[in-house]
Amino acid sequence: MQWLRDMWTKEGPGISKNAPKKTGLALFGQTFAREWWEMVKLNILFILAALLIIPLPAALAAMAFVCVAFVEDRNTYLLRDFLEALRRYFWRATIWGLLFAVAIGLGVYAIGTYASAARDNLMMAVPLAIAFVVTVFLSLMACHLLVLMVMVMRDMPAKTLLQLSAIASIIRPLPVMAALLFVAGLWLAHIAFYPVSVFMPATLNFSLGMFAIAFAAHRAAVMVLALPVATQPNLQTKAAAAKHI
Repeated sequence: MQWLRDMWTKEGPGISKNAPKKTGLALFGQTFAREWWEMVKLNILFILAALLIIPLPAALAAMAFVCVAFVEDRNTYLLRDFLEALRRYFWRATIWGLLFAVAIGLGVYAIGTYASAARDNLMMAVPLAIAFVVTVFLSLMACHLLVLMVMVMRDMPAKTLLQLSAIASIIRPLPVMAALLFVAGLWLAHIAFYPVSVFMPATLNFSLGMFAIAFAAHRAAVMVLALPVATQPNLQTKAAAAKHI
């Protein structure tokens, strides 16, 4: 049974010291090529956690923690790291997840309401646009907040975490927007090519989508964590030694 234990506990592969540094999509592809099998196993762990009725935000935070390790090319012990992150971020992720779910849900409801009203009254196009922008911004904040939360070694005050996620969403919104579109594309591909694509959710959709978000948000997270508000002694971060993408 040694091979079965090693499948979940051994270190992941790294990058050759002599390999030229890549950036952007090239780095995304290189990391995916190196970690794809770990992502398959991570996807299975996430589904198992969800089946055990573990709150979805906590399982997402655990998956994000492992994906950030992939982005930073740190050694990962998949099962141990996932379970440890699940325990560490359980309550914080659950509370933040519920708050953002309600806020984004209200935004989506407002968009639908104003869109229906705008068909008969063009004046409703103004609140429709405002609702759309606010909902998109909240989605960007949720992604940056999730990545920031799992990058910080100690608990960060809620106000500071919100401030940093808002700043990150303002200074680098496009990468996370692209990541969210990529995630949407994964699920559209699953629907469009069903039943051929029936195994996509079970193998890669969740973990690859989270990796795309972590990859897109990582640089902005490193940038805002370098701000004075985030460099106090009690806010030491794992991002200090991270490589910029």
